Amino acid sequence: AGSIVAKVVRDAIMEQLDALYPEYGFAAHKGYATRQHLDAIGRYGPSPVHRMSFAPMNRRLQCSMDFTDA
Repeated sequence: AGSIVAKVVRDAIMEQLDALYPEYGFAAHKGYATRQHLDAIGRYGPSPVHRMSFAPMNRRLQCSMDFTDA
């Protein structure tokens, strides 16, 4: 039962984030990386709510640091 409650809460949060940041399609993917979501991150950069510890975000951060360190 706890996992169902957690999913419902997470889905509600993702819907709220979608209203704030519609370009990322949070309501459509509910927190899982989809091709469209990753494309939006590439196009718009990370939103303030993206976790930088998430592997695709961490890779982007490392790549941008490589360019700025040169």
